[in-house]
Amino acid sequence: MLKWLYSFRVLIAFCAAISLGALLSCEQETKLEMPAQVDFNFHIKPILVQKCYLCHGPDPSSREAGLRLDNEEGATKLLESGNWAIVPESVHKSALIDRITSQDEDFMMPPPSLKQTLSDHEVALIKKWIADGAAYEPHWAFLSPTTEKETAKDAFSSQIDALINDKIAEKGLKPGLKADKYQLIRRLSYVLTGLPPEVERVKKFVEDDRPEAYAELVDEYLENPAFGEKWASHWMDVVRYAETKGHEFDYQIQGAWRFRDYLIRAFNQDVPYDQLIKEQLMGDMLSSPRVNPKTGENESVLGTLFFTMGEGTHSPVDVKKDEADRIDNMIDVVGKSFQGLTVACAKCHDHKFDPIPTADYYSLYGVLGSTRFSPVPVGDSNLKFERISQAAGFKQQIKSLLANSWIDSTSADTLPVQLVNLKSPAAYSEDFVVLGDFRGADFQDWKADGFAFGNSTTLGEPLLTSSKGDLQALSSGIASSQKFGRGIYGALRSPDFIIDKQFIGVKAKGKGASIRIVMENFQLISNPIYGDLDQKVDGEEWQNYTIDVGSWKGQKVYIEILPGSFIRHRYTQDPEAYIEAAYAIAFDEVWQAPFLNDQETNVSLSQAVKNWKDGESTPSEIVFLNQKLKSRAIENHFPAAWALKAKSEAISNLVKDSVFIQGVTDGFARENPVFIRGNHTDQSEETMPRIFLSGIFEEQKPYKGEGSGRQQMVKMILSEDNPLTSRVMVNRIWHHVFGRGIVETVDNFGLQGKLPTNPELLDFLSLQFVQQSWSIKTMVKNMVLSQAFQRATSGGSVDKDPDNLYLTRYSVRRLEAEGIRDAVLAAAGTLDTSMFGEPVAVHLTSFMQGRGRPGNSGPLDGDGRRSVYLEVRRNFLDRMMTAFDRPTPFTTFGKRDVTNVPAQSLFLMNDPFIAEQAGRMAKGLLDNKKLSEKEKISEAYLKAFSRPATEDEISKGQLFLNETRAVASVESEEEGNIDLLVWKEYCHALFNMKSFIYLL
Repeated sequence: MLKWLYSFRVLIAFCAAISLGALLSCEQETKLEMPAQVDFNFHIKPILVQKCYLCHGPDPSSREAGLRLDNEEGATKLLESGNWAIVPESVHKSALIDRITSQDEDFMMPPPSLKQTLSDHEVALIKKWIADGAAYEPHWAFLSPTTEKETAKDAFSSQIDALINDKIAEKGLKPGLKADKYQLIRRLSYVLTGLPPEVERVKKFVEDDRPEAYAELVDEYLENPAFGEKWASHWMDVVRYAETKGHEFDYQIQGAWRFRDYLIRAFNQDVPYDQLIKEQLMGDMLSSPRVNPKTGENESVLGTLFFTMGEGTHSPVDVKKDEADRIDNMIDVVGKSFQGLTVACAKCHDHKFDPIPTADYYSLYGVLGSTRFSPVPVGDSNLKFERISQAAGFKQQIKSLLANSWIDSTSADTLPVQLVNLKSPAAYSEDFVVLGDFRGADFQDWKADGFAFGNSTTLGEPLLTSSKGDLQALSSGIASSQKFGRGIYGALRSPDFIIDKQFIGVKAKGKGASIRIVMENFQLISNPIYGDLDQKVDGEEWQNYTIDVGSWKGQKVYIEILPGSFIRHRYTQDPEAYIEAAYAIAFDEVWQAPFLNDQETNVSLSQAVKNWKDGESTPSEIVFLNQKLKSRAIENHFPAAWALKAKSEAISNLVKDSVFIQGVTDGFARENPVFIRGNHTDQSEETMPRIFLSGIFEEQKPYKGEGSGRQQMVKMILSEDNPLTSRVMVNRIWHHVFGRGIVETVDNFGLQGKLPTNPELLDFLSLQFVQQSWSIKTMVKNMVLSQAFQRATSGGSVDKDPDNLYLTRYSVRRLEAEGIRDAVLAAAGTLDTSMFGEPVAVHLTSFMQGRGRPGNSGPLDGDGRRSVYLEVRRNFLDRMMTAFDRPTPFTTFGKRDVTNVPAQSLFLMNDPFIAEQAGRMAKGLLDNKKLSEKEKISEAYLKAFSRPATEDEISKGQLFLNETRAVASVESEEEGNIDLLVWKEYCHALFNMKSFIYLL
């Protein structure tokens, strides 16, 4: 084998010889001109935000000297000093000017300690603004978008160019030339699909001189399934996608990969963005969820995995703080993802820069805190609903059959015998509280989720004992998950309550089931601290399950009754699993059964039958009807009912839930107090009404009702009065198409975010996005059809616009980590393009150690699958993805860092995966016996760079091969493999070129 030292020397020399050169950026200092009209948003506010708001902004806790500069009222009022900071139209009377121009360190502003001195240009801008009247305007991002450009559907892309060209002309710049076809197809393919174009497709496009060839190529890539894989990966950065929780044991997030597949399908199907927002924030609550036409699976509910992608702490000592951290992360991600606002900055105090008071933070805290995590079954939801409905229909037919017979036999109506003092209410001690009693007709104020428990208890269910249809009795009331059969998912949950007793007890029975005390919505219930809060129910005789909660007095909890159980925090459910519960209590010393009045009733037999048929019976009425059955006063033989029962059970048995994700369900409405300075142990007496960012969107009413308020939150996010939602998303799309957003800070449209380089273009796109039915593909298509997208990366006004803010050329871009890895596999011919499914386990090196380390490592090449399908394990992140800047999944990253560090070059030179794929690529070239050496070099260039090699590159390539072959002939012990070794080194060198990992 060749010595690595020599290989590196040759590789570096080769790359230096044929590389296109260093990517240079030229900065030219220019004299800033004073604008004819000073704009508050674009000239003055950035100065105030960066250099004044920290001490004189919206947060009263840090405001000094009583001066507030973020609004006109505060800036122009008389100060305690007797001066006015700003006097409109009078520079000389404005004390602010004296301060910012002073050289006295004790008087000047900003103070020297902040190191935020204003430049002469900034001072001049403020003076001109004051002289012109010191007009304040709302922040640009909070204003409704406006544009003078009205466009037809087929003129969309040309209007994009018109707005770009107007800005280029305004800045005195000149646009560059169009990219060549090789450059263009490679760019388009990577931007739309994340993959290099196939060699034959490159050749076909280059040879096609028709005017419509490019537009057809765009449509082809938009319809390519790889489009969804590429664009899903962008959104996965936004929602901090991961498949494990991190912390000590890195537990899996159940079904996380199904969210990734959901996104891929959604982007490929061009599901409207407003629908995606609804699904991710309230997919569990949609009355008409979106259903997968092939599988019948509820797609909408998969979107709620958005909430569960956060990190999870194993056995936190302080669960209230853990909940606060968890909700803080959700608020942070919701705010950045959909609104481009750093709402979480208002956790401890009013936002220092944006109009987001702490009250708004805790209003949103109430909405998300009223949302509970929950297992969600996956399967054909429509089919399950249809079968359960049919089974329920047969059950109702049985009731109607019996009731009609009994009504006919009650012409001589009777009243029940009054059993006075037969059973009097128990005298409860003060240490006893009934939390839920299911022996009546309903679940009281508990919530039933899923199909298993139905909408009511078993009170009055007919108990047919044989095929003859003999009715033994009507059932007493219990909450039963086998109302329609075993193995069906459902959950029964109590409202939140504060623990003030020593024990919580539930009378229950079941198989493979569980009773959980969920404290502060903490789900990773396990030892060493919380294990006893998860009681396994595996006895089919009634038992009193007692949970000692004395250590948790004062904590907010709810009780969760499930027909399955959590094993290593993954919910599982056996086909025969079920649970039944009679009641739940809290007590200090002695278990007491709640009193049930089931012996006294004043209704007549006919009324009792009617109430039973309508599902409105009381326990005493069921006792009364059972007495009549026992005495044969009413009919108890119903052969037809047995046939209906058999049909109901046959259909119910077809419904089994075995596959689950960790999603969310709606809890009970909860208003949250403010945590003083973010401290969850120091809470305000007053609670904050649930509302969405009232400091920005003022015309709102607090959310009412029993649920979380997520529907109202989504309604506000999608309101036509909310300009942020469409602006933020079109800017994200622009960022991924052009490499830089119109607003560079894609996750921050607040006052500390960057200003849009082309405000009218951003507004135009925002309006079009809504008018085009929130279609992401339509937006992408028109962006890539623009002349701006098709420009070369060289030329343009590099000297006047070195950062290419105004798009006189297409910016040079490095591929994302996934694109680099997928390009290596594609060039090697080993890329597996199969879609969907469980992730490929991360490949573990000997250096990747720690708690939660998987027992088995994944394959070095990831089975050749696209990078989007590689496991994202928080404690053991893929080393290549990390080296090339895929973000750590802890918050929203709409814009990745793009670093240029030695670790990246070292990875491409040293990693065994790269070397292995170079060998595979070499073998593919050698196996093609029809190609000459020159043709092999050109073919290698087509695979790596989507263009043929030039004559000079072919000559240099042959020189490299000859030199490498000479060394290999001397040092290799396997003469038959010399050609493979030589070509492997050549292919490895291509992978190390800038041209391979950049869009040039």
